[in-house]
Amino acid sequence: MGKKSKSNPAFSPGYVLNPAQLGGIDLVSQLDGPAVGTRSAWVNTGSGLHYKVLIDRGLDIAEAFYKGLSLCWLSLAGAPKPEMSLNRGAEWLWGFPGGLLVSCGPSFAGAPCEDRGEQLSLHGRHSNLSASLESVILPDPIRNVDEMSITGIVREAKLFNPNLELRRTIRSPLGKSLIVIEDTFVNRGNETADHAWLLHINLGYPLLEPGSQFVFSGKISPRADSVEYYRKRNFRVVPEPLDAHRGRGEAAAYIDPDMDGEGRVRCGVINSKRRIGLRISFAKKDFPRLVNWQHWGPNGQFVMGIEPANCGVEGRPKDRERGWLDRLKPGQVKKYCCTIEVLEDPIELAAFRKSSGK
Repeated sequence: MGKKSKSNPAFSPGYVLNPAQLGGIDLVSQLDGPAVGTRSAWVNTGSGLHYKVLIDRGLDIAEAFYKGLSLCWLSLAGAPKPEMSLNRGAEWLWGFPGGLLVSCGPSFAGAPCEDRGEQLSLHGRHSNLSASLESVILPDPIRNVDEMSITGIVREAKLFNPNLELRRTIRSPLGKSLIVIEDTFVNRGNETADHAWLLHINLGYPLLEPGSQFVFSGKISPRADSVEYYRKRNFRVVPEPLDAHRGRGEAAAYIDPDMDGEGRVRCGVINSKRRIGLRISFAKKDFPRLVNWQHWGPNGQFVMGIEPANCGVEGRPKDRERGWLDRLKPGQVKKYCCTIEVLEDPIELAAFRKSSGK
């Protein structure tokens, strides 16, 4: 069941006959284009936040809008049908939709590489796996059900191993601009399995435009090819498009994020011009590091990734070398939770900005 409460301060159910008038979830099928036949779910929180869950792309999130304003960057490739043939080298990029959330893993993430004789592709298989739906719960304030959710099972599995199963629930309270992503993995195989999990959150215009601020607190360590970029510029402020970021130009860094008294990390962006912010939060024990990817290319290649991760992005051998490689024993369960929230209240925005220490 959805979560119940005595009352929802955002709505008075006495004025509504059909709960869909306030918000809910619509299951749809794509009728045209490279995604034809794929399933998705449009989630309307009733607060102005409206987002699209890709059921056939690992229950990731593509478009996300707040009061008509896009929160994320979208690739021209869109979100085509899942294609296992793209799990070679860097061919994953042909099907990379951008969007609010692309999950990377679950056996490996990061750069293509060879690890102990196994060829590993860019960012793993998850994005090209379809989910089996377990439940869709609609809000109904008349019954004091004030939350909507969609739950499904995604399996990376084959004969022998690995056999990793993910149960993902995405939920939003009715009337609030909040997305909660809950992931529970279990190793159903009979051998210990390598495990990497990275949430590739892709923000774009108009949430991100020159002058928008990257908000975080923690020690930053640029990737080897990005040291000069992070040292010579104010990387916390979104620049005008950079000619150096044409084509494959980019910069990336690892952040060892500070946590609050509850062990949670809070980071995101603020656009002061539009008086809006997006806050991402998670437990540091779940995601011990934060990856920042900046790609300020001209002509719409204008995106920043904020990526909670239990791994790195330079390949599994590098993770093993650094002691970052996570492993799941047979039957072992691993849980993650990440929230994405839109902020408009000036007091909340000021407090969020202050949390960065800048």
